[in-house]
Amino acid sequence: MAKIDLAKVGKNLLKSTDSGEKVELQSLWQNQPVVVFFLRRFGCQVCRWMASEISKLEPDLRANGVSLAGVGPEELGLQEFKEGGFFKGSIYVDEEKKCYKDLGFKRYTALSVLPAALGKKVRDISSKASAVGIQGNFSGDLLQSGGLIIVTKGGEKVLLHFIQDSPGDFVPLDDISTALGISATVKAGQKPVCNDDVCTR
Repeated sequence: MAKIDLAKVGKNLLKSTDSGEKVELQSLWQNQPVVVFFLRRFGCQVCRWMASEISKLEPDLRANGVSLAGVGPEELGLQEFKEGGFFKGSIYVDEEKKCYKDLGFKRYTALSVLPAALGKKVRDISSKASAVGIQGNFSGDLLQSGGLIIVTKGGEKVLLHFIQDSPGDFVPLDDISTALGISATVKAGQKPVCNDDVCTR
């Protein structure tokens, strides 16, 4: 787990998709612990499945005073994402992608994204997503990766800092609840299997 300078990254501005106002990232953990999921793209099929998986924890998180937030790197695909109900937390956009950069979420090159996107992990999740009716599209920045952070109330400590290595990498629900020291009542979905054109979905 790379060291995060919370004071620095916390000052980065996000746009609230509800109010349209700009808020500092650190406002998300100011009054309660928070799980922040950074999506690759709102239109990404794999990201939508991951968002729906993490959302299974929302009732347990809420019951334990933990907030759930999602961040995307651009607004493209946001409306469809919200209408699809894939995520149960508050949603923000990092228009300058500063949080992504400061948290070490890498950018693929045009050459490196294809092997990553066509890997078994991505194919598995894509097929799982398709099986439950989650589709995706190829709109937007196909080269950005994502991750997840869990921060304690007041930003005293980073409990988990996860950086995607492959577009199909995600944090198991048990790891999230363990990092927070809470018990979860949900069962993780079965990871999907995908087809060859899955990566950039």
